[in-house]
Amino acid sequence: MELLLLRYPFTFLLIAFLILYQMYPAFRFFCKMCFYKLWVFAISLLVITASIPRGRNCENMKFFSMSFLPLKYIFGIKIVVKGKENLRTKKPFVLVLNHQTSLDIMVMMEILPSRCVAIAKKEILYMGTFGLACWLAGLIFIDRKKREESIATLTEVAHSMHKDNFRVLIFPEGTRNHSGSMLPFKRGAFQLAVKAQVPIIPVVISSYSDFYSQKEKRFTPGKITIQILPEVKTLGLGPEDVPKLTEQVRDSMITTYQGISGMTNGASH
Repeated sequence: MELLLLRYPFTFLLIAFLILYQMYPAFRFFCKMCFYKLWVFAISLLVITASIPRGRNCENMKFFSMSFLPLKYIFGIKIVVKGKENLRTKKPFVLVLNHQTSLDIMVMMEILPSRCVAIAKKEILYMGTFGLACWLAGLIFIDRKKREESIATLTEVAHSMHKDNFRVLIFPEGTRNHSGSMLPFKRGAFQLAVKAQVPIIPVVISSYSDFYSQKEKRFTPGKITIQILPEVKTLGLGPEDVPKLTEQVRDSMITTYQGISGMTNGASH
């Protein structure tokens, strides 16, 4: 046995790995998440290489979209998209999505429209190859600790949306949420839409709880439903309408989330 171990160490390591992978869900969860993160950073090198000739440009986001699509097949995730017709507009708009885990990046690529950039926290910019790839893809970074600076950035974006004809994607919860509902929405996305006088298109991603749980270290094949809701118009609205608009969109998204996640009831606040 020891002689065989010395002669074929990699074979034994492979067998040990396969046994651990099959027998221990926590080990399988760890392996899948490591693979996901390695894929993100490795694929970012290809995105950077493809993007450099064009420089910083929102059109480079399509390289991200293409590079993430194989992951759903690798992990055995079936993604069903409903309401695609609500994205068939060539005009600028603000896309708002609920935020659950880092897997949301993979899922959002399924419906990401052309000429769409995300607004993200500034910390992402310093995440190695991924941060550089995001910068080249036109992501807009804000420092959440500097409120005045963030407002100035959003104002600049609002003035540019029509001129440069692009769309903006924001996670209004501001951070990942594993609670099974939605956190209170920050108002930045809605202030942006009102300033730019562009519609808001809410997108709801169903709960991952049937196949994914960070707490339980569980990650199995599963199904995700993405529901794209009709646009919410902001034409004629002003700053005083933002709080009501924020709650209106959040309430409709929570109701949809509970419906597509198979929940009969749940806390919405």
